Amino acid sequence: MPFFTGIGIHRLLPDDSLGPEKEVHGYPDGAKINFVSWSPDGKRIAFSVRVDEEDNVSSCKLRVWIADAETGEAKPLFESPDICLNAVFGSFVWVNNSTLLIFTIPSSRRDPPKKTMVPLGPKIQSNEQKNIIISRMTDNLLKDEYDESLFDYYTTAQLVLGSLDGTAKDFGTPAVYTAVEPSPDQKYVLITSMHRPYSYKVPCARFSQKVQVWTTDGKLVRELCDLPPAEDIPVCYNSVREGMRSISWRADKPSTLYWVEAQDRGDANVEVSPRDIIYTQPAEPAEGEKPEILHKLDLRFRSVSWCDDSLALVNETWYKTSQTRTWLVCPGSKDVAPRVLFDRVFENVYSDPGSPMMTRTSTGTNVIAKIKKENDEQIYILLNGRGFTPEGNIPFLDLFDINTGSKERIWESNREKYFETAVALVFGQGEEDINLNQLKILTSKESKTEITQYHILSWPLKKSSQITNFPHPYPTLASLQKEMIKYQRKDGVPLTATLYLPPGYDQSKDGPLPCLFWAYPEDYKSKDAAGQVRGSPNEFSGMTPTSSLIFLARRFAVLAGPSIPIIGEGDKLPNDRFVEQLVSSAEAAVEEVVRRGVADPSRIAVGGHSYGAFMTAHLLAHAPHLFCCGIARSGSYNKTLTPFGFQAERFFDALKGHGALSRLVLLPFEHHVYAARENVMHVIWETDRWLQKYCLSNTSDGKCGA
Repeated sequence: MPFFTGIGIHRLLPDDSLGPEKEVHGYPDGAKINFVSWSPDGKRIAFSVRVDEEDNVSSCKLRVWIADAETGEAKPLFESPDICLNAVFGSFVWVNNSTLLIFTIPSSRRDPPKKTMVPLGPKIQSNEQKNIIISRMTDNLLKDEYDESLFDYYTTAQLVLGSLDGTAKDFGTPAVYTAVEPSPDQKYVLITSMHRPYSYKVPCARFSQKVQVWTTDGKLVRELCDLPPAEDIPVCYNSVREGMRSISWRADKPSTLYWVEAQDRGDANVEVSPRDIIYTQPAEPAEGEKPEILHKLDLRFRSVSWCDDSLALVNETWYKTSQTRTWLVCPGSKDVAPRVLFDRVFENVYSDPGSPMMTRTSTGTNVIAKIKKENDEQIYILLNGRGFTPEGNIPFLDLFDINTGSKERIWESNREKYFETAVALVFGQGEEDINLNQLKILTSKESKTEITQYHILSWPLKKSSQITNFPHPYPTLASLQKEMIKYQRKDGVPLTATLYLPPGYDQSKDGPLPCLFWAYPEDYKSKDAAGQVRGSPNEFSGMTPTSSLIFLARRFAVLAGPSIPIIGEGDKLPNDRFVEQLVSSAEAAVEEVVRRGVADPSRIAVGGHSYGAFMTAHLLAHAPHLFCCGIARSGSYNKTLTPFGFQAERFFDALKGHGALSRLVLLPFEHHVYAARENVMHVIWETDRWLQKYCLSNTSDGKCGA
């Protein structure tokens, strides 16, 4: 997994600058660091450390370390090297400023179970009740009792309470714990676990699930639910598991739980009102005390943001209509009726009002920040918006009056050169309203050529102070050319893409280049929504080991993220006209880069991942006049019959079966996940060799190479 190699701590000074770096030290050379976490009071940092050594298998285990924020000195939390993390489903959480609850490998665990050569018996699955159960195809499910024993072996954890003085105390007994969440008052812990019977039909997220409330000193308070395997969730958007779900603590209360329960048996095809109900209840209710209904929803619950007894914002959505609503709820006043703040189509990004900015409380939770003006008794919140516009994203902050619904724009990003976003409030206390004239916002700011740097934006003068100075990560590509281009599909739908050209490229001298077209289709219910601009021309061109922009170093033009809208208006579904719209979108993009003279029409490659790989297969099959070769990375190609599960069928097999020219480059262990850097670079090298052969030179016979 990815890891850090070091940690540096800076104090934020009163003049909004950063103090000198204090490097965390004390851990071994070559340590790989993960799961970095502040204590609630900000005085310490917890993190995991592993040191991989070829001759010492146990060295790759993860141990918990603690660093002092003032001195930077770090040391293991436990003296014993035998207390190690089991990080399959979790790592650790701060219960309070001096105690952590840690997922550890049980001390009783020995060698992994070995597969017996003698079958334990036939594998039997039945549907004796003749229930109609349709489920999505999923690869790598449990197959037999041996798989179950392996699953138990690797996922079973012992929760341990670890104190800063180095003492360790077992918390409960070993189990397949998947989540732990301390209450804001640090008196209780919400614990979620899986248990047998497991399922061979669905992924582990749908296994039998138990949710319990414990005290932080390790005593069971009560069991909230014990849900059976969820094997029968209908294959339909907005369908969910029956029973309690989204169980968590109210961020604004010491120890109050909330959860959601579907009223349609989790089936989005059932017409019912309400569809979801949100309940709340204390961690230890009085005898006979029933859960209280916070709010009833006719769409599907999505999220809730807490503030206090006078304010909570509840979001609900519905996929079929692309509808989203935000309700204002007064949790402490039953006589105050909930009211709708926003009711919109979420595909229409131009209408997105933004989301409330949060402030951190003294207990470490995040609640909606309340803002006050001088000589004004009204209460406002800050809406942080991405700012979708026809010219590209222009992030903003709006001061929003929750009583009248009126807005005042108090800040927005520079339209001409920079892309700047509000990241977080600085110095918010949570329990107190924040005065607008004392407002401080942490922002990230970047441009086409300048890497993201962090700034402090201070009111009332809106003075911006840069606090970081990161170097350019790949200076050889610092002068790459980037442009957001606009063009139109033949059915009138406006499209956009980001065109990248190599550093120093001069069209008059260099002429048309080989071009890589890297995309991912998107489904929409309307042409208007499909044609809206998403993204900013001023964003820095960041790269990862799998980025298509790496090909700029090989003097390719790269067309990144061209719009591929698949539209299904009215009763039509997007896939009813998938191929037609896919080819039309690709044609429009190719015609535009050819018209501009930057791409050689005989040397254009197409590529994508997942749904983008599915796109690649169809474009090579249905639009061979557009592309000379393609990269279909980890996709699923036979949607009518996928016998091996989603993403498992290889495009190579499909091509080979039809006698096509093909070659397979397979990453070790690659399966729709991000692979290790060296493996990614291997496949990029292999792909580059093939693009050199099929894309950098014209093919004499005009045939497509895949």
